[in-house]
Amino acid sequence: MDPSCIAKCPRLSNDLQLYAETGGMSAADDNRCDPGQGKESALAPAMSLVATLSQIKSNVKLQPKIYTIDNWVFKLHYKLTVILFLVSTLLVCSRQYIGEHIRCIADGGVPEHVMNTFCFFTTTFTVIKDLDEKLLDSGNLPHPGVGSYGLNSGEPIKRHAYYQWVPFVLFGQAIMFYLTHLLWKKLEGGRLRYLVEGLRFGAFALADKELQVRDNKIPSRSEKEDKIAQIRTAFLTRIYINRMWSVKLIFCEVLNLLHVILQVYITDAFLNGNFNNLGMEIMSDGLESNVDVLDEVFPKVTKCTFHKYGPSGSIQLHDAMCVMAINIINEKIYTCLWFWFIILFFCSLLNLIWRVMTIFLHSRSKKFNQFVFSNTCPGKLNPWNVLSVSKSCNYTDWLFLKYLAKNIDGMVFREIFIGLAEELDGKEPSKEALISSEEGTKYD
Repeated sequence: MDPSCIAKCPRLSNDLQLYAETGGMSAADDNRCDPGQGKESALAPAMSLVATLSQIKSNVKLQPKIYTIDNWVFKLHYKLTVILFLVSTLLVCSRQYIGEHIRCIADGGVPEHVMNTFCFFTTTFTVIKDLDEKLLDSGNLPHPGVGSYGLNSGEPIKRHAYYQWVPFVLFGQAIMFYLTHLLWKKLEGGRLRYLVEGLRFGAFALADKELQVRDNKIPSRSEKEDKIAQIRTAFLTRIYINRMWSVKLIFCEVLNLLHVILQVYITDAFLNGNFNNLGMEIMSDGLESNVDVLDEVFPKVTKCTFHKYGPSGSIQLHDAMCVMAINIINEKIYTCLWFWFIILFFCSLLNLIWRVMTIFLHSRSKKFNQFVFSNTCPGKLNPWNVLSVSKSCNYTDWLFLKYLAKNIDGMVFREIFIGLAEELDGKEPSKEALISSEEGTKYD
């Protein structure tokens, strides 16, 4: 470094020994004399974060599918939650945002890199009696939970071993949240996709021949009519759907709710019982205290003890104080997860309440059906048509029609719906006839 820089910045003279020990001037010190370089260094982590998130975006497709077999609550589980866990995993593994995950200060008896490695893959600890705000305010403690602890000390301590497993657990939880989607996709068997295939642009089927517009195919008028007739036939004769279709969907939705509870239990066990009340304590006690709940669960400074043999064969104790930079990220991640699990739980619960309501109202309330189906196609459906179809359907029929409406153009669905009402008025089939095929036919 230029000697004139040291002359202009007297504070750097106190850091020369640190420079010699670390083998180079830190970016923060160097930036005191070079404001331009300081700005570039300050922007480096932000640019790196943008690059990381861009990489996620390029590998995770968020475009809507041509067809959908679930609702927005289901998507919260296997899309938004999975992305949240994957981003958290990347943040924990990326050193460019927080520097080294752990840096320990010890005497010269153990090399620094050895102490850092040892304290990271073993457990660090805090002394419970030193998690005292009064001692910290009086200046008798350097950091929360960091106090004297000798070789034969009987003081109770709290060990912290979770930090080395955080990325693995977060990634495993991301996979678990995707499993219910894979299960429902397997149970659904592609029935909806088979029936709606080719009707995505059915409202534009006005020509006698099929049209190609870029990568999209607009079916001909006759192809659209044949496909609509096929859907009506499948609905009336129970070829592709059966009573168990709705049961399997409801089972997966219940599984989503239970899975949120399971994830709360797993996270609480992983954090040694400190997760369940984390958000409540943050809201009640705040974070203005010198010793708050985050300092207890995610300490920024901990202690670590290294034992080795001395020259005479006796055991020597080397006490170290470790700066846990990784916990700056961990505390934000798990605080967000606590609130997100609460939101996800209540959304899943409300979804099941809505599902129970639809089971009881689908064949009893004309206004309820008008509300549900009027939002799926242009204009208002004839109430008599709604009544005719809903009274002739069991719940699986009704639910399948609802998802059919979500996957095809509103004009096409209106045509299918009114056609079903006319056929049902003419034949008046019984519910037993509608569900005569218990297992249906699976399309692969």
